[in-house]
Amino acid sequence: MVAPRQKNTNKNKALMFGVGLDQQDEHKRVTKGKNFCLVGGTEETHERMTETAIKVNEKLSQKGKKLEEVSAPEFVELVRESTPE
Repeated sequence: MVAPRQKNTNKNKALMFGVGLDQQDEHKRVTKGKNFCLVGGTEETHERMTETAIKVNEKLSQKGKKLEEVSAPEFVELVRESTPE
């Protein structure tokens, strides 16, 4: 996943973008949600990316923050906490 950009304008937006590169079948996997877009990967990889993105959004909501409001180190920590084992 890509970390959010640092704030530098009044109308910053942030997006988590995940790319799964282990896809070997012909199935096209694309999932979009609040603050994220995920493409590719095997079914397992894509599911894992989706679960992680949803959990990051849940943690942001618990903190009362938006994705564009967190620093890069804070984003990395959120992803680590949200990644399934």
